Amino acid sequence: MKQATKAPLGPASASQATQAAHSSATERVPIGELVRRSGIAASTLRFYEDAGLLQSLRSDSGRRHYARSDLRRLAFIRAAQTVGLSLDDIRAALAQLPQGRTPTVADWERLSRSWRPLLDQRISALTQLRDTLSSCIGCGCLSLSKCRLYNPGDRAAQRGAGARYLLGDTAQQVLASLTRAEPPASSHAAKPGAAPGRAKRR
Repeated sequence: MKQATKAPLGPASASQATQAAHSSATERVPIGELVRRSGIAASTLRFYEDAGLLQSLRSDSGRRHYARSDLRRLAFIRAAQTVGLSLDDIRAALAQLPQGRTPTVADWERLSRSWRPLLDQRISALTQLRDTLSSCIGCGCLSLSKCRLYNPGDRAAQRGAGARYLLGDTAQQVLASLTRAEPPASSHAAKPGAAPGRAKRR
């Protein structure tokens, strides 16, 4: 049985192969270009590599080269850090992207769907922070005039440590507990209008 032999490349096939090879080569950029385009320092790029967020290849001269698609990855990392997400959260998300090829639109959409609950939670927390920083937040500082109304005597501390109103407690709950804590009126209290006096001696 004869073995199949590869047909020699024709002019068109050879041109396509050359273009593919050129495209593959230009898909990678040196670290200096990545620094310039991303605005991220080389030391930070090396830190991201150590943290498992980024990968590079070494050239024959030992210089780091990155995939051009890593520019999008870096933009994603910086945006996630801006809203306060941890490196562990970012690493877990990026682990969903394919290795060895440029992520597609479908890959990023899948990551977006998985992150939506976490991002919605963070947006809610940031919105609450924005709307309450000028009010009493139940932190115990008692430095604002509103603190005397919404956290009298730092009653919010009874519900735990931290800024209670940023953690989900409400001033209504704290004030309600203050009302319940008031001692009931004594059954032996003097009637209105009755003047206290000493018992007469006989």
